[in-house]
Amino acid sequence: MSRKILVTSALPYANGSIHLGHLVEYIQTDIWARFQKMRGHDCRYVCADDTHGTPIMLRAEKEGITPEQLIDRTWHEHKRDFDGFHVEFDNYYSTNTPETRHYADTIYNRLKEAGLIEVRTIEQFYDPVKEMFLPDRFIKGECPKCHAKDQYGDNCEACGAAYQPTDLIEPYSAVSGAKPVRKQSDHHFFKLSDPRCADFLKHWTADPAHVQAEAANKLDEWLQAGLSDWDISRDAPYFGFEIPGDDGKPTGKYYYVWLDAPIGYMGSFQNYCDKHGLDFDEYWKPDSTAEVYHFIGKDILYFHALFWPAELHHAGFRTPTGVFCHGFLTVNGLKMSKSRGTFITAESYLNHLNPEWLRYYYAAKLNGSMEDIDLNLEDFTARVNSDLVGKYVNIASRCAGFISKRFGGKLGEIDRAATAEYETAFQAGAIANAYEERDFGRALREIMRLADVANQYIAEKKPWEMAKQEGRETELHEVCSTAMTLFRDLTLYLKPVLPKLAEQVEAFLNIPPLAWSDNWAALPTGHVINDYQHLMTRIDPKKIETMVEENKQSLAPAPEAAPVRHAEHQQNEAKAEVAASEEKSAWESFIGIDDFTKIDLRIARIANAEHVEGADKLLKLTLDLGQETRTVFAGIKAAYAPETLVGRLTVMVANLTPRKMKFGLSEGMVLAASDERGGPFLLAPDSGAQPGMRIK
Repeated sequence: MSRKILVTSALPYANGSIHLGHLVEYIQTDIWARFQKMRGHDCRYVCADDTHGTPIMLRAEKEGITPEQLIDRTWHEHKRDFDGFHVEFDNYYSTNTPETRHYADTIYNRLKEAGLIEVRTIEQFYDPVKEMFLPDRFIKGECPKCHAKDQYGDNCEACGAAYQPTDLIEPYSAVSGAKPVRKQSDHHFFKLSDPRCADFLKHWTADPAHVQAEAANKLDEWLQAGLSDWDISRDAPYFGFEIPGDDGKPTGKYYYVWLDAPIGYMGSFQNYCDKHGLDFDEYWKPDSTAEVYHFIGKDILYFHALFWPAELHHAGFRTPTGVFCHGFLTVNGLKMSKSRGTFITAESYLNHLNPEWLRYYYAAKLNGSMEDIDLNLEDFTARVNSDLVGKYVNIASRCAGFISKRFGGKLGEIDRAATAEYETAFQAGAIANAYEERDFGRALREIMRLADVANQYIAEKKPWEMAKQEGRETELHEVCSTAMTLFRDLTLYLKPVLPKLAEQVEAFLNIPPLAWSDNWAALPTGHVINDYQHLMTRIDPKKIETMVEENKQSLAPAPEAAPVRHAEHQQNEAKAEVAASEEKSAWESFIGIDDFTKIDLRIARIANAEHVEGADKLLKLTLDLGQETRTVFAGIKAAYAPETLVGRLTVMVANLTPRKMKFGLSEGMVLAASDERGGPFLLAPDSGAQPGMRIK
């Protein structure tokens, strides 16, 4: 049954370039949306530039252009970068549009009619140097909840707490560095603390369909602490939509950018509906049977899973079917850094490397959770070269030439036994389920396992030797035709991740666009394929080195560009730097909890253990992880007889990069203890542990 699905990604702010951290979300969303479309579902993917706020106004002023000129230029830059990474929006729009204005006013007026908007006189920070009220993001200071330094005025990036700017400890202006003063101003509030909102959100966030379990836990913490009313207005000067007055006169107050940014999803979709004759209400009315999903980063969970559902519900619109939250990106285990050259823009990457390499690597790391993912550049090179070139493309490059040269490009009969495992995998739906659950890493592990099956088949048949022997033409034709069918099947599985490469394969195999249907069939006998053209090269590590070097920037500001900050803040910064330096030298052998959580430790049952011919220290272990099996070569032969290991539970590192050995591919590592007193001794979990359980 076809589903109606609307998918969005968080709106990129129109004040900077798209970088590799942003692309985690857009690639993740694009893969999921492409998969849904391949399944035959009516799936629409919309997004827009987030264009309002003081940062836009100040940057345009600095450049001597209008805010409209700035956001237009940025829109084209963003669209160029998304196109470069094959992120295929059905509509990419802007929030500075009549459609978004319409829904911002509609939601505001309906909330006002419901008694959920209140105007209050508040004290607000004012920059005495710039002579302007300071928006939240232009005030920084110490978080009142966790006491992290240099946090923004609306929410803490360290603990995720939301608060008012006046709650900050030791605040300072991020515009001039001056200590802000307090001035009174009338502001409009959305009464999130109203029992109607609180009761609704307690039920909405408790539904596992709406948010992941880890997100629900965080939301529950915020709900237990009590919700504060949300300041949704800002004072002039401000670039955005002015809040309408009761008498139609200007109010001098503007919607806070975080109010109209999520509404930009609705504005972009309305624009799409107008262009394609769709019914907007069919997707956004309260009783809609369509599905609406938001992909976001965990830093904006508060806005998307508390403010957004509450305002939608009480304004008479449907709420999201699900809010899918992902973690942050690190590069080589650390935060993206301009000084290290790892703060890499999309444009810079595209100047050096194939975008589908990054799409594949991100997919291999994403598992549908809120865990951070790491772009390890050495592992990136090894995994892409091993999986995409050494396994996948290798199938076509080893066999296609024989079809063209020996059989006029026509395929022959296929080996049904060789394709049986592929057909079984498809019908079982394991790969499809993994894609649906956004566990792309699990999907790709299964796909690469099938690629190993295909390569093993080719290695055993040795078509290159058949081609030299008389009387084996029929057999050669069958083996190479079978390889082409297996290659087609792998391309189908990989198409959501590698859409452009899939297009090249479809042209090479002379087949229509691959769709995820149940009509499983081999490429027919007599089908003509085109001459094979090289599909993908290996990553050259020198290109990565060049890219990193080009992105290195000194963090030392030029004297004339140094920000002006009040003396007390400068003293606090200096103290913090000294403390951080002392802490690092004293505890450098320790790691943080974030580093530990990157290691995926799993319970595994040893399903089989056997000697490895020609290896003095290794045993080949087949490990059962509940949903899949892995092969691991472990250096424990001196301590264990294979037959004594079968059936016992142990612990393995499940997200270790697979290592190609001369005996085969080792897909992880089992844990064992040893020192001068003896060993190795395999680790064993307590009774009750089951294969696949994660160790935390």
